[in-house]
Parts: sequence; C-alpha cells; structure tokens
Amino acid sequence: MRLALVLMGGGARAAYQVGALQALAEIAREAAPDSRASPFSVICGTSAGAINATSIASHADDFSRGAERLVKVWSAMHAHHVYRTDWPGMIGAGARWLAAMSFGWAARRSPRALLDNAPLAHLLREALSFHRIDQMLDTRALHALSITALSYSSGQHLTFYQASEPIHAWRRAQRTARMVELTPAHLLASSAIPYIFPAVPLELDGRHEYFGDGSIRQIAPLSPAIHFGADRIVVIGAAAPRPEVPAAGRDNAYPSLAQIGQQVLASVFLDALGADIERIEHINRMVLHLPHTVEPESGWRHIDVLAIAPSERIEVIAARHLQRLPRTVRGLLGAVGGNRASGASFASYLLFESEFTRELIELGHRDAFAQRDEIAAWIGRAGINDSSQSKHEGPLSY
Repeated sequence: MRLALVLMGGGARAAYQVGALQALAEIAREAAPDSRASPFSVICGTSAGAINATSIASHADDFSRGAERLVKVWSAMHAHHVYRTDWPGMIGAGARWLAAMSFGWAARRSPRALLDNAPLAHLLREALSFHRIDQMLDTRALHALSITALSYSSGQHLTFYQASEPIHAWRRAQRTARMVELTPAHLLASSAIPYIFPAVPLELDGRHEYFGDGSIRQIAPLSPAIHFGADRIVVIGAAAPRPEVPAAGRDNAYPSLAQIGQQVLASVFLDALGADIERIEHINRMVLHLPHTVEPESGWRHIDVLAIAPSERIEVIAARHLQRLPRTVRGLLGAVGGNRASGASFASYLLFESEFTRELIELGHRDAFAQRDEIAAWIGRAGINDSSQSKHEGPLSY
C-alpha cells in the first residue's frame, strides 16, 4: 500500500500540522519499532504546508527527527522570522500603498505586497536541507515530493515535483505538473499569500512567470497524491470543515475589512479540502459498483482518505494571542479591524508568535492521537513501495 501525506496551507495556522506530525511519528514508532523511516512515500504540500512537507520529505529516513526539527522551529517562531516587523519596513510598505491609492495615476510602479517576507527566504535557506531530497529519492526512502503554486501570469495551477522515477505529468483544465529540482523559491511562491506577500518569479518552459499561493484555485488538493500512486492519504488541514464565525459572535455592525478578508482567505485555504474529500467518497461509491474486469481499464480506483483537522476553532485560540504580535503589526491590523476578536481569524494567518504556535502544536498532537488506532493500522499496512504503482492513473475526474 502506498501511503501519502498531504499538508494544506494556512499561514501561521500550519503550526497545527507540526503537532499532528509529531504524533504521527510517535504512532509510527510504536507500530514499527524497528524502523525509523517515514511510512509516507508520497508527500504533497501547499502554501505553508509546502514548507512542512519539504522538511518532512528531506528526513524520510528518520521520520521522528524530521518531526522534532519542525517542532523546534515552530515552537520558537516569531513574526520577524517570516516578515519584516520593524518600523522602517512597515512604514515604507504603508507609504507605498498610500501613495499608490492617492497618486496612482502618477505612480510608475504599484506596490507588490503588504509585507516583506525576505526573512522567510533566509529561514528557508538556513532550516531546510534541499540536497537531502535527492538522497531520499535515490535510496527510495521517498517516492515523490510535490509543491503547488498558482501562476499569476497564465492562471495555471502548477504542481512542481521531484520523484524517484519519471511520472507521466497529468494535464487537466488549468492544472498541470512539472518535474523540477525544488528550491526555496518554489516554497516562497507556494506560500505567497495574495496581496500580503509578493509573488515569486519561477522559470517555466523557458520563460519566467510570477507565482503565488498554491491554495488559490486549488480545486483538487488531493489530486497530486493520487497521481503519484497513493492508495491511502492522510491529510492535515488548518481548520475544521465547517463555517467559521467571528470569535466574538455575530453582530449587526457593518463588517470590517478584516472580517471580509477572513472570508476571502477561508475560500483560499479552507474550502477546497472538504469538497475534494466528498468527491473522492463519491468516486469510491462508484468504484464499488464497477465490475472488477472493467475497473483497471477505467482508470478509476478506490482511495481512502483520513483527515486530521482542528477540534477547536483556531480563530478563538488566535483571539487570546493577538497582543503577542509586534506593535507595528497590531497597528497595521488595527487599520482593517484585525486586532479585535471579530477579526481574529484574519490575524491568525499572520500570527507567527510562539505562544500561539505552541498551543496549535499541542492541539494538533491531541487531535492526531484521537485517531491513533486507525492511523496505526494504516501505517502497519504501508509496505515496501511498488514502483509499478506510479504507472496507475488516478480517477478520471482528477
């Protein structure tokens, strides 16, 4: 059985994934005490989940070590590790936006983003070992790693991947794949939250295109794992599959920009996963009615999905930690209503502060252990990779 791990986006909310990964590593160690290798031969990540996915993939030979490294980084996280929070940086960004809105007709160049994520680029180069990905693929400890991003230039949703052997690149409506050597630039592109972080230029077919967050227009987040031959998928999201409400409850006041923004970000980061799982469950029901002699020719096959999602509302947790953000960031959020409880969901995507991330790590650990028996059974059934599985096509709708 080929077991896949899919990590979704969500900015600072991705700290939740780290706690879940720590629990998965502990469960794997109990299920297979003689093996340190990761049970996940296929790893797919989007946005902040792409960063976690790359770290786990680079330690496919020692799953526990990879998870603990992530716990260490996220437990000591602060906003200035991800984006500039100093007064000159924040004032400069604000001045560029103000000038663009006031004198746009005379501006030669519009501002690229609200925040400068240059610190994140430095962190990725320092914290991740990209050379180990090739080593993991060469030793077959890993079958494939994929990172998704959206091209602002062409509108295509791209899955960039490295694999232990060539995989037939799929092409769907506005979705395709490219086999590349993954770099920090791919992670920056995948995690570039629209308007908040700048787009990243990547080379594609001999030309440069600008890419942003892979969660945008991601209508089938589980598709890459299926195309890489996964039979079972463990997916860790950044929110429960239910509508979010403001932490302070509903009121009749006109919504702030932060309240509107949090619904936009929810549509980017949170809505696609539930719909994709429902689609797979529908396909599974159809496969049950296909004659076994027809199923291989149809390209349809049964896929099991186990979702790990927060059992508590993250925006409620975020509301308790808003004051942990630097004063400059609180001032910026205050301008759009994001420093109040009603805007906590919007602020949660930028709340890269250790008190918040540690609480999410603990929540992810608890939620994963709540499914301990099922996870242990899946890990126990994940055997040695069968290279022939890479030739299988996923369901036709993918």
